[in-house]
Amino acid sequence: MNLKGKVAIVTGGTRDIGRAISVKLAKEGAKVVANYFNNEDNAKETLNEINAVGGIGIIVKGDMTQKVDVDNLIKETVASFGGTIDIVVNNAGGLVARKSIAEMNEAFFNKVMFLNLNSTFLVSQAALPHMGSGSSIVNIASQAGRDGGGGGSLAYATSKGAVMTFTRGLAKEVGPKNIRVNSLCPGMIATKFHDDFTKDEVRKKVEGITPLRRQGSAEEIANTVACLASSETSFITGANIDINGGLAFS
Repeated sequence: MNLKGKVAIVTGGTRDIGRAISVKLAKEGAKVVANYFNNEDNAKETLNEINAVGGIGIIVKGDMTQKVDVDNLIKETVASFGGTIDIVVNNAGGLVARKSIAEMNEAFFNKVMFLNLNSTFLVSQAALPHMGSGSSIVNIASQAGRDGGGGGSLAYATSKGAVMTFTRGLAKEVGPKNIRVNSLCPGMIATKFHDDFTKDEVRKKVEGITPLRRQGSAEEIANTVACLASSETSFITGANIDINGGLAFS
């Protein structure tokens, strides 16, 4: 997966899955712009890891639900690496909290939707004028977008299902320009996300019913992103690809 000379943006690119993606793309030769929101220490550690694999990268702070911050991310990318953007990975997002429909208010629901869906829309829209033939967008969706998610993840699952539909629609729109758009639908991945939001006994139970009998790793997500970003998958677009150890089949 030779990405030498490519310019890549990774939103939420400095922790867990995002960090693994940033480092993997850099290792494959891409110049990486790793976006972060509020943890500068994580961002600096990610940049150090990029440098350690011989990569080139910068870190850019910004809230991807805010157009002004998204526009600044594109501006910083162009200023640092030229006018062309080859790869966009929309990874910024999260669960926020587990709440039933009775427990959530409109503000909470909107926050989750903006965090996961609107960020994907805003970054894609801003980046596309700089993306040419052969470029690639990879959105990070979720298995929850297929099956409705676990307890208390209604808003999150809804937003990720919307990301999957957005992926299909945008793939149709930009396909004639030879720009590909795909998404990944991770299952149980061993990250801080589940450290924060999923009980240990639930994680063990999911491991037990997963055909591969384990949780996935951030690096396994990153490897698949790099593959989708490369020319080696040049006839794949509009796909929402399961990466869940066989826990659920689409």
